[in-house]
Amino acid sequence: MGGSAQNTLQSCIGLSGSDYRIMLVSGASKESHMTSIEKRQVSKNLEKAAKQGVRHYILPSLVRRINPVYDLVALIDLLRLIQREKPKIVHTHTSKAGVLGRLAAWLMRAPVIVHTPHGHVFYGHFSKQLSSIFLHVEKAFSKITDRTIALTEGERNDYIRQSVSTPENLVKIHSGVNVQKYIDAGVDVAAKRKHLGIKPLETVVGTVGWLLPIKGPTYLMNAMLQVWSDYPDVKLVYVGKGELEKSLKTMAAKMDVLEKVLFLGWRDDVHEIMQTFDIFVLPSLNEGMGRVIVEAMAAGKPVIASRTGGIPDLVRDGETGRLVEPCDASELAVAICDLVKNPERGRTMGREGHRRCHLFSEAAMIAKIDQLYKDLTGSEAHP
Repeated sequence: MGGSAQNTLQSCIGLSGSDYRIMLVSGASKESHMTSIEKRQVSKNLEKAAKQGVRHYILPSLVRRINPVYDLVALIDLLRLIQREKPKIVHTHTSKAGVLGRLAAWLMRAPVIVHTPHGHVFYGHFSKQLSSIFLHVEKAFSKITDRTIALTEGERNDYIRQSVSTPENLVKIHSGVNVQKYIDAGVDVAAKRKHLGIKPLETVVGTVGWLLPIKGPTYLMNAMLQVWSDYPDVKLVYVGKGELEKSLKTMAAKMDVLEKVLFLGWRDDVHEIMQTFDIFVLPSLNEGMGRVIVEAMAAGKPVIASRTGGIPDLVRDGETGRLVEPCDASELAVAICDLVKNPERGRTMGREGHRRCHLFSEAAMIAKIDQLYKDLTGSEAHP
């Protein structure tokens, strides 16, 4: 249920119809450790896709981790599938599936190969040695890729700067967000805050995303310790799950601020919870785009986020929010304190973000992908 999965499924649903026959190929999600709520949401989304004519093919051999045996089986399965279906376009998403899918498509001489990395792993995710390996792999595979879709200008520039791809083979298409869901949340904010355990006069600083090192949740906790020294009536809300959840709870307990922090886990009512926030924060170390930022903008919230990856494409510093250096808890604390002290400034930023959120809608993304497919296949574009 991460951003890349949502983007892929939305693309399939949006493009299905008279012009395209869509087949979505995915792994069996054996290693995703989804909660029962997540599983129900995934099933619901796949049912919606099926009703739109999207065929879903599950590849059990396609697993998250690198495994020579499973990966070889997955490659053979993909070769057979492409030979049988004879697609005009093979569009791969994310690093692992991108390598196996593009290799299979190239070996089977698929006419068009498109890849969306959903943010690269050239820095921030792994050690320098492993990052270097991924960089060289991507450089090699870019030679068999007709177009690589960068979600933001920042990601596109990284690919050019690292000599991974040429400007001609790169196209920028933002990941589309269902902004209307956040605009028309239809929630009683006071009741929702009470239900979550937030007091009426508390200022809420919230973040939504995986609780993983790359997302920087620990820096947010350290920043809040500085915020609480001046503004004790601020509530911190984490929405999401991940390997750092236990250590963050331990950290909050040691700081004696556990009563000031809510850990909500993975939720299917993020569009409602977002309405309870006064300030949205995304302290990522690296981010392909940050779809959740668009969701916060659609909800009318000021955004404080790291100046990294594709985030500057979304957040206009001083207009829709604030940009801070990644891994800098002190600068993050200053930005949060500024909006806590000046709530009207935050509301003004939220209104401007709300005005701009439509630039990153699902409809805009689908139209651009449709045009790209038609350019690459020589088909006529829609009028």
